[in-house]
Amino acid sequence: GDLSETGQLSVIFGSDMKRVVRCSKFRHVFGQPVKNDQCYDDIRVSRVTWDSALCTVNPKFVAIIVEASGGGAFLVLPLHKSGRIDKAYPTVCGHKGPVLDIEWCPHNDQVIASGSEDCTVMVWLIPENGLVTPMAEPVGVLEGHSKRVGIVAWHPTAHNVLLSAGCDNQIIIWNVGTCEAMITLEDMHPDIIYSACWNRNGSLIVTSCKDKAVRVIDPRKETIIAEKEKAHEGARPMRAIFLADGNVLTTGFSRMSERQLALWNPSNMEEAITVHEMDTSNGVLLPFYDADTNVVYLCGKGDSSIRYFEITDECPYVHYLNTFGSKEPQRGMGYMPKRGLDVNKCEIARFYKLHERKCEPIVMTVPRKSDLFQDDLYPDTAGPEPALEAEEWFDGKNGDPILISLKNGYVPVKNREFKVVKKNILDSKVTKNSENSSPKSEAKLEEILKEIKSLKDLVSSQEKRIITLEEQMSKIAI
Repeated sequence: GDLSETGQLSVIFGSDMKRVVRCSKFRHVFGQPVKNDQCYDDIRVSRVTWDSALCTVNPKFVAIIVEASGGGAFLVLPLHKSGRIDKAYPTVCGHKGPVLDIEWCPHNDQVIASGSEDCTVMVWLIPENGLVTPMAEPVGVLEGHSKRVGIVAWHPTAHNVLLSAGCDNQIIIWNVGTCEAMITLEDMHPDIIYSACWNRNGSLIVTSCKDKAVRVIDPRKETIIAEKEKAHEGARPMRAIFLADGNVLTTGFSRMSERQLALWNPSNMEEAITVHEMDTSNGVLLPFYDADTNVVYLCGKGDSSIRYFEITDECPYVHYLNTFGSKEPQRGMGYMPKRGLDVNKCEIARFYKLHERKCEPIVMTVPRKSDLFQDDLYPDTAGPEPALEAEEWFDGKNGDPILISLKNGYVPVKNREFKVVKKNILDSKVTKNSENSSPKSEAKLEEILKEIKSLKDLVSSQEKRIITLEEQMSKIAI
């Protein structure tokens, strides 16, 4: 079993084989479920058979796709709202069919996208403190797929750029700010797309498909730049993700239904850099990758364990670290971005494991005795500030993630206002005589904006006045 893998060899062979063991600060990482009262209980986790993670988390909220009668819904809970969740707790419930995938926007902790069997993608703006009433009105509806939408993935560094992949074998890249489909990648995938993932700066995507091929695509040039036909021989679903160095990691099945993990260099996809055989189990392996530490966590759907590996550029490239095991199988899994972790406890990952009726956080920790900030565990990490605007990215610019230090923990900045600008389709059909009326409407707009500004100034001066009066009051009260 797992003992024979790298990192554990000295256990078997005794001290004379010590040199086999790599020194890694992650060798002793251990996982621990939180106490019962910190779980989220009484949740009816969705039973859709689609292989998505069913859960997405950020430093503010955990969102979970749930069972819903006559439509699709997901729960959004503020992280601190653990314990029993009331049956009547409001959901996000605007889809007409089951929700298949959800993902928080990396640049705004209140914005979440959802893909559904109703063929649409919806973008939602969650109130600062969570939902008080059911939310059925998205801020944007993205229509363009002809079959169910099973994958949504936000661009890592460009503001308001979202990718969706549907069972129509198409990938659409949207400008969420205008609700427009900007790029449609068709005729690249002859069958259902199992996974789609951006690289670190969002210039490329890697996909895995039911035809067993892994493809690296330049979405703006609409070209496939690398392809491996049978990345894994087995028929069960594969996953492909980009690593920070530009290599691709895939999980899949061998012809003998053994689960595999493989590493590829897109500039030469002929042979894998390495293939790691794991076990025979039929759960699809969902990979979660930490670009800062180069640790990849594999969570099998229906498994009860999380295995983790360190990826390096020296042979054997994939180094087994350990397995977190538990009794209960997982239905899905959420993975907290680095900025949501507790750096004072040397927490390097946190998972939100879905059971049938609850969500259980699992904390991964590097055991250290010191109370000081461990900068080797926490290099600067991707922060919430986007490097580019959507328009810049669609125009061909690239931007690396803007990094932040976690030295004093992550302090949330005020989210940028999220606006969807609806383009009026009538604008493109403007006839000559109506063009003359546009200065009028612009003047009207100007007038309204002026009024809004003066009202805002008024409110702000009243607020200042209130503060002054309150200060006076407190002095008198003393």
